[in-house]
Amino acid sequence: MSNVIGKVILIGNTEEVGQNGFTKRMLVVETDEQYSQKIAIDFVKDKTSILDSYKIGDAVNVSINLRGSEYNGRYFVNLQGWRIQKTEAPAEAEEAGNDLAF
Repeated sequence: MSNVIGKVILIGNTEEVGQNGFTKRMLVVETDEQYSQKIAIDFVKDKTSILDSYKIGDAVNVSINLRGSEYNGRYFVNLQGWRIQKTEAPAEAEEAGNDLAF
């Protein structure tokens, strides 16, 4: 289990994949590092509705599982989200800290 911390920059629509009723929804989070990364995370099945209460610009901490698979000699990696929590953005945290200073 790992976490991705950053700001929501995209929340995709729920998509049905294949004919067996499998659904997925993509979330893209931009990390707040020296060289920021835009990380795509898939939420699948009953986890797609978790994203309904989030919007672009929210600061979040996303719990993920790393998934790998092989198909016809090609290898694929996927980040699968299973929990998401709102956090304070770094600038908001600094401002809150300044409010407490005397």
